[in-house]
Amino acid sequence: MSLKDIAAALGLSVTTISRALNGYDDVAEETRLRIQQEARRRGYRPNTVARSLKTGKPNALGLLFPSSPLPFNGTSFVDVIGAIAQALAEREVDLLIVADTPDNDHRSLQRMLRSRYVSGLIVAHTARHDGRLVKLQQLDFPFLAMGRSELTAPYAWFDFDHDTGPRLAVDHYVARGLPRIAWLGSHLDLTFVGQRREGYLNAMRRHGLASDLCWRTEPSRLEGYRLTRHLLSLPHPPQALIADSSSLGEGAAIALRETGRLTGPERIELMVYNGLPADSVIDVPVASIAQATWPAIGQQAAEMALRLMAGDPITTLQVLWQPELKIP
Repeated sequence: MSLKDIAAALGLSVTTISRALNGYDDVAEETRLRIQQEARRRGYRPNTVARSLKTGKPNALGLLFPSSPLPFNGTSFVDVIGAIAQALAEREVDLLIVADTPDNDHRSLQRMLRSRYVSGLIVAHTARHDGRLVKLQQLDFPFLAMGRSELTAPYAWFDFDHDTGPRLAVDHYVARGLPRIAWLGSHLDLTFVGQRREGYLNAMRRHGLASDLCWRTEPSRLEGYRLTRHLLSLPHPPQALIADSSSLGEGAAIALRETGRLTGPERIELMVYNGLPADSVIDVPVASIAQATWPAIGQQAAEMALRLMAGDPITTLQVLWQPELKIP
């Protein structure tokens, strides 16, 4: 497949096709979209190395994530990065991974932008008010946010409907006659953390239930264990627990197993976002709010970032995936 084939199909010059696919701004937007659609339809893959040398634009994307805490738990971090890197490599695009922290005024981000090493960024774990995204918008630098934030202008994002998962979980337990439902949630100031917590609180209010067992803590196995032991010591312990991370969920599962409440007639129901870790010491099936596999998330992020670099309209790069309950 060549530029000549696309030009002949659309009745345009090879120069116009080339300039549209290489990101020049002297091609009308409507024409650019027609060319991109035809190129995708025909499976056209440009020689990205040659294009990089010709245009002077870097042939790499950056993945920016907070250095503390890590944005993914355990091997899932490697799975996501691996899927992104593999998808980009198939298009001859490199992935540059950069850890960033607000404690040093986002110096890693600023250094990356000054260096011009990358032509776009994938920004992981966004905050509700995210200074990184604000800065990128001010500089008109292409980015894909993995999570939504409150910005003044449209932007590309990929996210999950974090409000729906807790609602499905609460509805499930209420339908089973278990109204005393506890929430073990992270204390981190991240958009998805707040959305999940609000989803739980809204669902409890909708059913007219008290939400006095809503906890915010360090998302660790130790805290999940400690809080669950505390909840079990209450005069009226919860009938069900929902944990908003795998680490908290495993800590809760260990505490329930130790006290004989993970299985059997005195069982307390447990549901964990994304399930228990792959290397969990718990061998009992546990209910989960399933979003997607980590490799699928990485693949989706890479594909959207590539489309962003190709000039697809921002309005076509806003994707919300829905969760579902997995009940053993």
